[in-house]
Amino acid sequence: MEPTQNSDQTQPDVMGDDGALPVADKALRRLPVAELHLHIEGTLQPELIFELAERNGMELPYAGLEELRGLYEFTDLQSFLDLYYANMAVLQSEQDFADMTRAYLARAANAGVRHAEIMMDPQAHLARGIPLETCVNGVASALATSVEEFGISTLLIAAFLRDLSEESALEVLEELLAMNAPIAAIGLDSAEVGNPPAKFERLFARAREAGLRLTAHAGEEGPASYILEALDILGVERIDHGIRCMEDPELVERLVEDRIPLTVCPLSNVRLRAVDTLADHPLPAMLAAGLNVSVNSDDPAYFGGYVDDNFVQLNAVFELSEFDQARLAANSIHSSFASEERKAELLDELNGS
Repeated sequence: MEPTQNSDQTQPDVMGDDGALPVADKALRRLPVAELHLHIEGTLQPELIFELAERNGMELPYAGLEELRGLYEFTDLQSFLDLYYANMAVLQSEQDFADMTRAYLARAANAGVRHAEIMMDPQAHLARGIPLETCVNGVASALATSVEEFGISTLLIAAFLRDLSEESALEVLEELLAMNAPIAAIGLDSAEVGNPPAKFERLFARAREAGLRLTAHAGEEGPASYILEALDILGVERIDHGIRCMEDPELVERLVEDRIPLTVCPLSNVRLRAVDTLADHPLPAMLAAGLNVSVNSDDPAYFGGYVDDNFVQLNAVFELSEFDQARLAANSIHSSFASEERKAELLDELNGS
């Protein structure tokens, strides 16, 4: 599926009748947004980790919450991934997956999220001996009632681990398709360096053939060239992260012209040392360049913040204008894989906020 130009995303669709933007700093935590870059396993809070361990009769290698929280100081992406995968061990049953998902939805609703596109890592659970049906059905059962319970429409994205083989990914994708799993898209995540998007050309071609939407992590730790590969070889519609595009002016020009969505995760970038501090984050420069960026939380249980926390901290450091706050929210809605009808509903809500 080739990237398409969406001219209606050039300016935020959030003007009031008097031409003024209705968003104020005090409303930051209630700004209606779509969250497009969220790993459900990354929402597993320490308290829930201990609760699920007790439910499943597991002994954790941590003496208590404080010892576990003390491990959340990461030096790079891999140091995070080591803890991320270790903590997944407590997810054993459909109920475990459902409880994790429902906890995220409750917190996201409080953050102003009105549409969420949730990634899960089926290969990581299969490697632990958890059946595909268990993880998929558990997450999907919570998503099935997300509108009624939390006012959040949802889509499920199967994310594939780029440090594993393409053959493994293709096998899991075929299993998902055979079981008619309720996935709307596929993604590509995990260790980026040394695992270029081109490695997964056949996987994305198969997903496109099956009618799935396409997104991929690129340009976080990996170079700007990975963004080009994701666009030109995988044919993705959306880039997850993408902050290193700023190293390539020609790429920036292309991304602006084609309105390619970049799902930026500021607090995640700081915690994983992709940038040194939030003040060093390229988000303001990306906005100034006209890039189609949105703000997302990535793995909020590990990185110190949900979407509202990201907005609040960004505003504290950069004093985002009301226009830019609204533009980020509108970009998230336009860049989602939601139906046009749902996008119109969300934009109407944003107009009235």
